[in-house]
Amino acid sequence: MDKLLIKGGRALAGTVDISGAKNAALPELCAALLTADPVTLENVPRLQDVATMLKLIRNMGVTADRVEGSAGAVLINAGGLSSPEAPYELVKTMRASVLALGPLLARFGEATVSLPGGCAIGSRPVDQHIKGMQAMGADIVVEHGYMIAKLPAGQKRLKGCSITTDMVTVTGTENFMMAASLAEGETILENAAQEPEIGDLAEMLIKMGAKIEGHGTSRIRIQGVERLHGCTHQVVADRIETGTFLCAVAAAGGDVVLRHGRADHLEAVIDKLRDAGAVITPGDGFIRVQASGRMQAQSFRTTEYPGFPTDMQAQFMALNAIAEGSSKVTETIFENRFMHVNEMVRLGAKIEIDGKFAIIEGVEKLSGATVMATDLRASASLVIAGLVAEGETLIDRIYHLDRGYDQMEAKLRGIGADIERIKS
Repeated sequence: MDKLLIKGGRALAGTVDISGAKNAALPELCAALLTADPVTLENVPRLQDVATMLKLIRNMGVTADRVEGSAGAVLINAGGLSSPEAPYELVKTMRASVLALGPLLARFGEATVSLPGGCAIGSRPVDQHIKGMQAMGADIVVEHGYMIAKLPAGQKRLKGCSITTDMVTVTGTENFMMAASLAEGETILENAAQEPEIGDLAEMLIKMGAKIEGHGTSRIRIQGVERLHGCTHQVVADRIETGTFLCAVAAAGGDVVLRHGRADHLEAVIDKLRDAGAVITPGDGFIRVQASGRMQAQSFRTTEYPGFPTDMQAQFMALNAIAEGSSKVTETIFENRFMHVNEMVRLGAKIEIDGKFAIIEGVEKLSGATVMATDLRASASLVIAGLVAEGETLIDRIYHLDRGYDQMEAKLRGIGADIERIKS
């Protein structure tokens, strides 16, 4: 397995291009299954999860190829889709595979989708997806590790209905929105997720001919249409990659411009970074971050958008670990999302865990050591810690990092970090 070797202590300066959002690209690749017409997605990041999704839809009989010479464009044609199935061997490493359920069921009236895998950060059950599809008229059974969904005999389309989920679910909202776009009648999603990636998917579906209102709020209304057509759509910039680089500069110090970064998608994180002492200046199509000296520790609580994202908890904790003062981090989304703490302690951080709380006492310096990535965002937090640690930090199992960050070490090296990938 590849590793990252980081020699800490360098300030960061220059420009970073933020890639397209993984959490927008994955559902939008699935949305292309809703039509037999060609769909072009632009700004698709080169990530392991994206490669897995492309392999998955190709396995169904879809053509999906990157456009040579383009800035991340992928051309998808699901006109020849012949097998509406997502098998376990292709989806066992990626929870987003459940997003194939809604489009396949809506367009073909049937779908067989493996129960998904992914990071071991906690339980993200698919029962909300199943309940929603059943409410729209589908018959679904779970057996042998698969969700097997079909429309009843004589029923040609899903039926519009009102769906209120027991909790806010991003992939659930996306699945229902895609399925409802081809359903008969009106579907209303209550308690819908409000993340920017939801809005970006809605904008793509609207370009394909869907009738959607209210995306970006907790109540989304979809009027089903008989068919959708192709479109060209650009994937929104990745707010979590943006936030990760903001935390890296705040921790290591420096002056960096993040091109394509969207400050309006990261208000909760930016507010905390400003309180910590970073100078953040948003502009038209960029964010500039400047930092010098030790930051001030900040307590925060993760919650659904527009609150502080759980996907930024580990990265901000790395900043708190070397900030001045103590802080308390409350994780409300995933029960196992403190697995990076033991690895940070190996680097000299002072962190104690009490259930869903982490108490961090900031230290003046961390010391390089060999650590192991446990999940996607944990791996990013260890990179940030390595950037400020004295000596060398070796991060193992960085395949987690490759699932969600497009050439992270190359981007960091471009702004002055001493970081290299060691091939296994």
